[in-house]
Amino acid sequence: MDTLVTIGKAASLTGISAKMIRYYEDIGVLKKASRSEAGYRLYNQAQLQQLGFIRRSRNLGFSMAEIQSLLKFWLNSDRESRQVKQLAQNHLQDINEKILALEKMKTVLQELADKCDGDDNAKCPILEGLAEFSS
Repeated sequence: MDTLVTIGKAASLTGISAKMIRYYEDIGVLKKASRSEAGYRLYNQAQLQQLGFIRRSRNLGFSMAEIQSLLKFWLNSDRESRQVKQLAQNHLQDINEKILALEKMKTVLQELADKCDGDDNAKCPILEGLAEFSS
């Protein structure tokens, strides 16, 4: 028999807040929970697994739209792994682009910080660098 747990227990087991679980239900990422006679949400093992899947996907930076696609692939035994791999590779490309942008920001900010004496002088190369106009 499938053990049902309340939203509080589901939150505790999955590391996802009750508020986020309700949100996932509202947007259709997670199937609506059944209700107890008292109206409490009750989650089964499959829903708990889906919540864990969502949490791990979010930790990897997938968007909710991507997670919905991944969940559909996961729940469809007729899927083709090439579709899943393509989605993952696209996401990996986005991550690499963000890393390059962050590295560029880090370099520029480090250069500005290195030029600043950080003393009582009002002259600040950081602020001057931020105020520079470049087209």
